[in-house]
Amino acid sequence: MTAPVGWGFLGAGYIARAALAPAVHSADGAALVAAGAREVARASALGPHGAAYGSYDEVLADPRVEAVYIALANDDHLPWAERALAAGKHVLCEKPLGLTADEVRQMTAAARAADRLLVEASWNRWHPRTRRAEALLRSGAIGAVRRVEAGFTFAGVADGNYRLDPARGGGALYDVGCYATAAALWATGFADLQAVGATRRLSPSGVDLTTEAVLSFGSAEAFMRCSIDEDSGQWVRVEGDRGTLVLDGRAAFTSWLSPSTLTVTTAAEERVEHFAPVDPYRVMVEHVSAAIRGAHGAWVLPLEQSLRVAEALDLIRAS
Repeated sequence: MTAPVGWGFLGAGYIARAALAPAVHSADGAALVAAGAREVARASALGPHGAAYGSYDEVLADPRVEAVYIALANDDHLPWAERALAAGKHVLCEKPLGLTADEVRQMTAAARAADRLLVEASWNRWHPRTRRAEALLRSGAIGAVRRVEAGFTFAGVADGNYRLDPARGGGALYDVGCYATAAALWATGFADLQAVGATRRLSPSGVDLTTEAVLSFGSAEAFMRCSIDEDSGQWVRVEGDRGTLVLDGRAAFTSWLSPSTLTVTTAAEERVEHFAPVDPYRVMVEHVSAAIRGAHGAWVLPLEQSLRVAEALDLIRAS
């Protein structure tokens, strides 16, 4: 029997506590052996079977740790990914992988130099509904894609949260815009992005509370909206020259432990596909762990796609 991959956590924030730690504890082929946080009690609350540390460097020095999950603020992704890779650890890093495309390239080079896996933790990409939607579009189920509408909005970021700090990679585009921008890209088969136009509404601190963008792919256009200061909403609608594909419901990206559906409509039929409740965080951890062990069929988000998303985000910010 193959030994489970020993995971260590850098950071013990909400997503680490509510989603990733439970995912690792329940996943096949994975074990949470160490966690580090500014306060040992917060690291201990994640339930590591090995040790809880009061620093991230202690996690990287733990020989039981084979892979680390980086659950830190956006500006900490690059430096801690590089330190983890240099320490010989595989890395699963929260989205966005880097603050710029150049940061993603730098991290990719570090992973190749260390001969270790680097994966962006865009967990919704492992959801069976998302994987099915991508497969349907690749198969030409609705013909050539002409228009994509994708958005992710919510309200309620507390004062003092890093999402309101421009120096820490705050703002709607980094926080939830990466989901919608990635959807525009995978829906169009990662076609070449030819033009971008964007508008934004800024907070007093200077981060974007809302960003809207039009992305032109030549024969297709995508309309993206993201906000951290609006009523909650999530949507993905893809129009082709022979039909439409829609990720149904108000959780187009964050369907988690709930049933979900997608609808494909063509001239011949309207078909609703149903997906059972699933924990895509656990699916992500299991696939990354299996890839570390070299298992055939394990899928990880390609770094080339993470780079394409980062390049698109750069263009949106610059427009």
